Amino acid sequence: MSGTESKPAPSGPRAARKRRAIVEAARTLFLRDGFGVGMDAIAAEAGVSKVTVYNHFGSKEALFTAVVTGALDDVLGEDSSAALARLADADDLRAAFLEAARAWVGAVRTNQDVAALRSLVATELHRFPQLGEAWREHGAAAHHPAVAEALRVLTDQGRLRVPDVEVAVIQLYALLVFPHMVFGQYGADLDAELTERLLTSGVDMFLGAYGTGG
Repeated sequence: MSGTESKPAPSGPRAARKRRAIVEAARTLFLRDGFGVGMDAIAAEAGVSKVTVYNHFGSKEALFTAVVTGALDDVLGEDSSAALARLADADDLRAAFLEAARAWVGAVRTNQDVAALRSLVATELHRFPQLGEAWREHGAAAHHPAVAEALRVLTDQGRLRVPDVEVAVIQLYALLVFPHMVFGQYGADLDAELTERLLTSGVDMFLGAYGTGG
C-alpha cells in the first residue's frame, strides 16, 4: 500500500468527478454501515474500481477524513462563507456578524450528516482509534479558514483586536455552533427563539471581548 500512498492523486475534471463520487458513496455507506464497511463496497457504490479508490485516497482513514471535511465544507457552505466575506465591508459590524451567524448556525441546524458523523466517531472509536485523530485534524477546531480569514481582515482594518486567531475562532464556535451540536447529539434541538437569543448574546459577547469600539 505504501507505493500507492506515495503516488500523487489523479487530477483533472474526470478524476475530480470520480473523487466526488467516491466521497459521496463513502459518506452514505459509513453512515449506514459504520467504519467497518469494506473498500470494495465503497468502490461498487461509487461505480469505480477499488484500485481507483486507493489511487485517490490511499487508505480508508484518508477517505474518512475526506468525508468529514466534505461534510464540514457543506456546513460552512456558500451562504455562510459569503456572509463572512461581507464582514470586511460592513458599515454595521454587529449586524453583519449576526447575519453571518444566522447563516452559519442555520446550516449547522439543518445538516444531519455532521451530527451523524460525530456519532459514528464516538461509536467506533474503541475499535478504530484513528477515527478520532481524523476528526481532530479536520473537525471544527481546524476547519475554519473562512472564519479565520474574516477575523484577520477585521484585525488588519483595526475593527477587531484579535491577538490569537486560533483561540478566537474556537471561542466563536463555542458561542454560536457548539450548543446546537451538543444538544442535537442528545436529540434535544434548540428552538428558533432560543437560537436567536443565543446568537444575539453570543455575537455581543464576542464583539465585547474583541471589539475596538470603533
